[in-house]
Amino acid sequence: MKQGARNLITDVAGLRVGNASDAALRSGATVLVGDRPFVAAVSVMGGAPGTRETDLLAPERLVQEVDALVLSGGSAFGLDACSGVADGLRTLGRGFDVGGQRVPIVPGAILFDLLNGGNKKWARNPYYKLGLKALEVAAAEFALGTTGAGYGATTATLKGGLGSASCVLPSGFTVGALVAVNALGSAVVGDGPWFWSAPWEMEGEFGGLGPCPAPAAPNAPLPGKRLGEATTIAIIATDAALTQAQATRLAVAAQDGMARALVPSHTLLDGDLVFAAATGERPLADPVVDQFLLGHAAAVCLSRAIARGVYEARGLGMQADWQGRFR
Repeated sequence: MKQGARNLITDVAGLRVGNASDAALRSGATVLVGDRPFVAAVSVMGGAPGTRETDLLAPERLVQEVDALVLSGGSAFGLDACSGVADGLRTLGRGFDVGGQRVPIVPGAILFDLLNGGNKKWARNPYYKLGLKALEVAAAEFALGTTGAGYGATTATLKGGLGSASCVLPSGFTVGALVAVNALGSAVVGDGPWFWSAPWEMEGEFGGLGPCPAPAAPNAPLPGKRLGEATTIAIIATDAALTQAQATRLAVAAQDGMARALVPSHTLLDGDLVFAAATGERPLADPVVDQFLLGHAAAVCLSRAIARGVYEARGLGMQADWQGRFR
């Protein structure tokens, strides 16, 4: 497999990403929207998730496609970013048709960034406007690092952020990942600078240091966050034509990439979650082999995207950042 042209999730044709951030709030929201509805699914492996409309994504539910997916800061308050996106889409005439009424389907997930020093004493929830703004600026090109849902994100040791990566398989399928890294665990080995994701790095995308030359410490670090304060939320996307059940398996496979990139991950104190999105542009030639390879690519892309999110982040007084410490 090779790196996509942009090395962003938007290398999957028909998808756009928008970020909206508030520097005073030290938080933000990110939206993934398609030119048309797309099949979506979800896998939740963390012990403290915060979500909206994820029950709709089970394969046996009526609705099989969604209009957008939202990642947001703000803990439970951040779920209101989905409402802003839904209203914006409805204005555009998008949504599930129910007797002539359009109901945009906008699942979302949130991370906890309420203790990063930003001004959280709002009179009115700010995430609705952040979601709407993110939708309005959605495009094929978008920023990484301290922006959108990753603006206020942190990890055990270094500033977290928004990351993305993509790859193109020999079969022609494109896979991309988008992630807001706010983990209890660490993206680097020990005190750094080597990333756990290093074996899967492409073209020096997060420093090109290669794998850590020394073996990793056998003991996991003690938790630096409390219950509900840590969550890595992600989207894995492909142009393959997948059913909702197949997309669910893609999301499950992508969780391996999170475990490769963050140590520890999927803990009781994290709300780790992966959405899957399938635009359906390319049919599967071999349902077994193609799904197998797509799952592997999803794990690789998510691992790389997590490292890029930390690599591109700027601390802005919240936490030390990788480039400030090691460059």
